[in-house]
Amino acid sequence: MSRIGNQVIRVPDGVTVTVKGSRVTVKGPKGQLEREFHPAMEIVHEDGELKVNRPSDRRDHRSLHGLTGALLVNMVTGVTEGFEKKLEIVGVGYRAESAGKALRFHVGYSHPITYEPPEGVNLTTESPTVVAVSGTDKEKVGQAAAEIRALRPPEPYKGKGIKYLGEQIRRKAGKTAL
Repeated sequence: MSRIGNQVIRVPDGVTVTVKGSRVTVKGPKGQLEREFHPAMEIVHEDGELKVNRPSDRRDHRSLHGLTGALLVNMVTGVTEGFEKKLEIVGVGYRAESAGKALRFHVGYSHPITYEPPEGVNLTTESPTVVAVSGTDKEKVGQAAAEIRALRPPEPYKGKGIKYLGEQIRRKAGKTAL
């Protein structure tokens, strides 16, 4: 039994939800999100609440039930509060700087790397070594943060590279002298 799918999603004031078949549009103070869901899932919007109903107890319907509920919660949260991930750049001389909407990273290569964010994602530098990725779509924010981290993943010996703020890097012992 899906506990996530059975939860009722409250729609806050100032947020409008439009359900047309399996397409759901959510508008709020931070923007608008639109998504197509699996046609087997029935999404009901009444009295300021969203409810997801599944047609049967089959395994695939049970998994889609929870997924649909989680995605709807993320859509409502995104247009009201938004999502943010912070990345930390560790290393001597490693830094990031703004270049319009894009960011330019100096992370130990012979050239700087410029990263253009996808539509709906904002990149800001809080300091030369801390980058904030924010937006309304949780999936796009997480993907952009993962792509930035992949530019120079943290290495296990000194911990140099780009990591999520608060991420613990498993460290290895270096060479030992005899």
